[in-house]
Amino acid sequence: MTGTNGGDDGLLDGITLVPEPTHERLNEHQLVDYRTEREHCLKWLLAFGKDPNRADGYAQGTVETRAYRMDKFYRWVWNEHSYTTDVTTTHADAYLRHLAHLDKSNAHKNACRKSLMMLYSWRHHQRGANAWEPEITFSQPNQSSIPRDYLTNAERGKVRNAALEDGTVPSFDNAYGERRDRWKAYLAQRFGTPKSELTREDWERANSWKISTLVWTSLDGGLRPIEVERARTSWVDLDNEVLRIPREDAAKSSTDWIVSLQSKTVEMLEKWLTERATIEKYEDTDKLWLTRFGNTYQSQSLRRLLHRLCDAADIDTENRKMSWYSIRHSTGTYMVTEEDLSAAQAQLRHRSPETTMKYSQAPPESRQDALDRMG
Repeated sequence: MTGTNGGDDGLLDGITLVPEPTHERLNEHQLVDYRTEREHCLKWLLAFGKDPNRADGYAQGTVETRAYRMDKFYRWVWNEHSYTTDVTTTHADAYLRHLAHLDKSNAHKNACRKSLMMLYSWRHHQRGANAWEPEITFSQPNQSSIPRDYLTNAERGKVRNAALEDGTVPSFDNAYGERRDRWKAYLAQRFGTPKSELTREDWERANSWKISTLVWTSLDGGLRPIEVERARTSWVDLDNEVLRIPREDAAKSSTDWIVSLQSKTVEMLEKWLTERATIEKYEDTDKLWLTRFGNTYQSQSLRRLLHRLCDAADIDTENRKMSWYSIRHSTGTYMVTEEDLSAAQAQLRHRSPETTMKYSQAPPESRQDALDRMG
């Protein structure tokens, strides 16, 4: 679930300034202070963070992923002490010692450490704070041990669940008092509407089916980024619970394709089509999904979405080549395991069975189960 987004001026598009747990914790004065501090930090990282002397900034996806870990660090400091944005190097070293005792991978701990190094680089260059030299490092895996770029079966379930929560808000009747006021402030900013003019319908509109259907359909069908971009309402066959991709829209193929969907995915798509018909930006297009700016989703925006969902699901993406194709590769891998090569070939829309052969090896967890049974 996300909180206050930083896309007002376009410079922080896709990066959440104040995630929902932090939004829930802070009072209105603290929220203004923290949001301003975060905005200054993340803008600097995007423009200067990698090399301040050459105005070389970090990539959007890097800042987006590490911004969440920075936010978790702030909340840890507040839990241990009290609210402050003046986080010191003593706080940072104490946090690394805290991480060292957690039952997490060193890759995850290193990702947290790198996030803090970015934060303290900004504090040093822009706030005049002391430079930070971390007391602790965490051993890195060899390149050969880096996981393949597909989601495991367990991770697929976590991403599905995270998609159900992404961007949602509590129901109007379940938000009272100060909590309702905070959510009204969030929705007013999100929709560009004065708080006084928000209605019950605005609350319902916030809980969109768009992301859920985009993610669940992609997990079922192993959709390529170009297929998400090209997807049209006419593809959806609710009665037969399939996507029908015509040859003119099919990637790397001159054949019409029929892609099977789960019944639950179809139910969500039906709700999304009903909701979509009420949204103004879809009036002159048959595109199935558009970003909040009215553009089609493409590789980079889909990658940011996946990383956001992985972060929400506590899936470590550090040292993994995670892109939207990670979803497709997982669909192929487990379709071969659950069914056979021909089923995977049809579901993934491969012209040649040789292309599907790369998914024919059993995933690691299946091999581990086999070893357990072998004794």
